[in-house]
Amino acid sequence: MGDRMLLKISHRTSYTYDGQAPYALQQLRLEPQSGPGQTVKSWSVETDGAKEELSFHDHNGNKVSLISFDGAGSEVHIVCKGEVDTEDTAGIVGQHKAALPLWYFSRATDLTRAGNSVKQLTKDLRADFADDVAMMHALSKRVIEAVAYEPGHTDASTSAEDALKLGYGVCQDHAHIFIGAARYLGFPARYVSGYLMMPDREHQDASHAWAEVHLPSLGWLGIDVSNQISPDEKYVRIASGLDYTEAAPVSGISFGEHAEIMSVQIQVQQ
Repeated sequence: MGDRMLLKISHRTSYTYDGQAPYALQQLRLEPQSGPGQTVKSWSVETDGAKEELSFHDHNGNKVSLISFDGAGSEVHIVCKGEVDTEDTAGIVGQHKAALPLWYFSRATDLTRAGNSVKQLTKDLRADFADDVAMMHALSKRVIEAVAYEPGHTDASTSAEDALKLGYGVCQDHAHIFIGAARYLGFPARYVSGYLMMPDREHQDASHAWAEVHLPSLGWLGIDVSNQISPDEKYVRIASGLDYTEAAPVSGISFGEHAEIMSVQIQVQQ
């Protein structure tokens, strides 16, 4: 049995408008579920200035809440908090058990499609590594060497190819590049959003992201390119999908012309 932690998490997303809030529909993927390496002890999602229309599990098995802004007031707040008991499984999530077939995670998307830059990262990997796990960690190292972690250069629409050309990115970009390269090598791969307890800070302004690759010998294995490790007891898994668009914590549409300021405050502590 690996090391364990009890993580306490608070995640607040606030929208402030220069007039009345517009009518909007938002999908929230903000609720962790118990599974390999984590047991949810308590969790709540509360909204102020919005109401929940319905909740469901999407095709990836993620818990999704659909909320609406009704246009009253100039602020909307979404607050989720809870406690999760975690265990270090060396990143191993296990064999594929989702409703979706495994081949689904071999599909290319606009954010992960392997162009020449992504393909170049995989050069000679199969020849150099007979062990799949060692190969994936070597690929992870190549990604971080090609794209330095530096916020401010990319956004949610930046593709793996574009991030490689820029040479800078964040955890989302690292995950997309790794996923595209793993799929090009013939391994199903998926994007994961979640939380990470950082040793040097409790307060964060964004959630975290990493990748999972399916290996015949192990099943799903997590790889956090940004931190060059497989997720351990400091991680909480929230949602997964083909890329960011299927696992985004908050996504949606709004109707109106008002300027919007969004702020995120996350606290993860033991």
